[in-house]
Amino acid sequence: MSDAPPLIAFEHVCKNFDSVRAVDDVSLTVAAGEFLAIVGSSGSGKTTLLRLANRLIVPDHGTVRIGGEDVATTDPIALRRRIGYVFQSGGLFPHMTVADNIGITPRLLRWPTADIAARVDELMGLVRLDDQAHRGRLPHELSGGQRQRVGVARALAAKPRIVLMDEPFGALDPLTRTALGEDYRALHDRLGLTTVMITHDMTEAVLLADRIAVMRGGRILAHGTPAELMQSGDAYVGELLQTPRRQAERLQALLPRDAAT
Repeated sequence: MSDAPPLIAFEHVCKNFDSVRAVDDVSLTVAAGEFLAIVGSSGSGKTTLLRLANRLIVPDHGTVRIGGEDVATTDPIALRRRIGYVFQSGGLFPHMTVADNIGITPRLLRWPTADIAARVDELMGLVRLDDQAHRGRLPHELSGGQRQRVGVARALAAKPRIVLMDEPFGALDPLTRTALGEDYRALHDRLGLTTVMITHDMTEAVLLADRIAVMRGGRILAHGTPAELMQSGDAYVGELLQTPRRQAERLQALLPRDAAT
């Protein structure tokens, strides 16, 4: 990464929920243009950390900065409108069509109607949804993969520099999950985005992200490229890194050698 200031920075951040410390003295930076995956089991604090970035919740201690600016001094609504957010279930408004869901943030930002329509058309192409077939549909008329594609398009609608993704592909079938992950990574590169993705799947993190942060018990145990994580002496980090290798070894043993031919 370059020597430029980080686009996202967590500085000694703590967050408690009653007597539970969900995030415990976390310091972590994300460079502009980077794809960071945060990996950990349920309850590790990874979603809490993500929600701190766009001030859906506020830290009890420490500072979160976006573009060098303390989010505590930023209007939270304005902040969220310039950061894309993709939910696990898509999080679409059930009473709105695909086009209206994608265009909601530009509409709130008072874009001209023609510009919103053009942006919706552009994004439906980018996420590989047929405009004529899907534009007027409601969320319940879509497959899970289609809903996630609409969710990605909506997150990108106002041309954010940052996209936050909370288990975005976890509820999808394996083929759809792989295809959508690859498509999103291509969009990340093409549009010059900065992405932070939460996942419990180390294989997905290795395949998609530039760098991985491993969380457990509210703390960052290690972060870096997969090769750098291999140098960590933490047993939990090592166990997570073994998962993709074990899966590959099992597949090699179970599938016939000529299965791919």
